[in-house]
Amino acid sequence: MAVKLTPKQQTQLAWLEGLQPKMDRLASVVEQLAAQKADDVLLRSTQRLLGELKSQASGLGITALSENFGYMEMLLRRGGGHQMKVRGLRELLVGAKTNYEGALRSATAPPPEDTDVGEATSP
Repeated sequence: MAVKLTPKQQTQLAWLEGLQPKMDRLASVVEQLAAQKADDVLLRSTQRLLGELKSQASGLGITALSENFGYMEMLLRRGGGHQMKVRGLRELLVGAKTNYEGALRSATAPPPEDTDVGEATSP
């Protein structure tokens, strides 16, 4: 039997399916940053990407993923040591992957059925 998803779940699932290449790109940027091969143009485009992903996830109701992208964007924008940024971005990327898997699981899970509790009867 096929699982019927709510319209919200269908929208979330469609967005999440297109997110994997962007997550791979983020991982590539973090590794380039670690190897000190990332230039300012790449970092600015990554900041823009993270901002877009944050707003899209927030609009779809995927709060944990939205917050994670927001933290990554904030870490890229602020000053500080290079190694601190790399370490923070790596940890946040792992968190984003975990939140991605959870959101994907939630979007594909069957919606809870509405069951009427009925009136309580006393003996």
